[in-house]
Amino acid sequence: MSYYQPGILATPVPPQARHLFFALESVEALPAAIDRLLLLVDGRAVIGFGESLVQALGAQIEGLRAFPALAGVGVDNPSTQYALWCWLHGEDRGELLHRSRAIEAALAPALRLVQMNETFRHMTGHDLTGYEDGTENPHDEAAVAAALAQGVDGVRGGSFAAIQQWQHDLDGFAAMQPHERDNIMGRRLSDNEEIDEAPESAHVKRTAQESFAPEAFVVRRSMPWIEGDRAGLMFLAFGFSLDAFEAQLRRMSGLEDGITDGLYRMSRPITGGYYWCPPLLDGRLDLRALAR
Repeated sequence: MSYYQPGILATPVPPQARHLFFALESVEALPAAIDRLLLLVDGRAVIGFGESLVQALGAQIEGLRAFPALAGVGVDNPSTQYALWCWLHGEDRGELLHRSRAIEAALAPALRLVQMNETFRHMTGHDLTGYEDGTENPHDEAAVAAALAQGVDGVRGGSFAAIQQWQHDLDGFAAMQPHERDNIMGRRLSDNEEIDEAPESAHVKRTAQESFAPEAFVVRRSMPWIEGDRAGLMFLAFGFSLDAFEAQLRRMSGLEDGITDGLYRMSRPITGGYYWCPPLLDGRLDLRALAR
């Protein structure tokens, strides 16, 4: 039986998913709400606790913090930190709707749903720009090492999630010449191969995980979203800590060397949150780390 929430490492990304974000409304009602949530969570969901929720439970998770509102060289990465995050995944949108409603009802009145984003798999795991997402993801044991915490019971198998909703300027991107689009990504759309002569601002070069000290490996589980005439990528990365993602974000924002990631030319983040995803024990969320 898995000792971590299966959705963290399951590949490929699911056909359909929902991100649910909850704000804390009643500390007094929280213990009963968490008990009800435990009865609903299975392998088709990943649950993450924000720092404020952990503190409301009278606990502390080492390494957990709120998402930083990070301003870089001409770019802004907003923080929209919430208390609880649920990532539901499956194959049927209607079934996801009903599961969402059940979780929302179970958490009331302690927690209130404040944001919901539907996402989906495009082609075989591509961004809406057509470029493949997550090419450099670690696999097998390397993925386990990158995404899952080690340590004592109640901690081992836990993971930290970093989430940013990026809104694309698809019209502006489409107006660019093909070589300009490739240079933003650092890969050729035609064959997904890295471009050695791409500029230093290319996304691949900004986020090359092995180029950090220490190396900054994460497991990406990003999926596209569409809301009316807006669209983009719901970026989701799991790590054994938040440090690797934050190192990448700082470099993307130009805080390391003054070079901003070319991705900001055609997209911008509009949300940002950090969450701790507890491990599993006998198929249920293991909340021993939250014991007072």
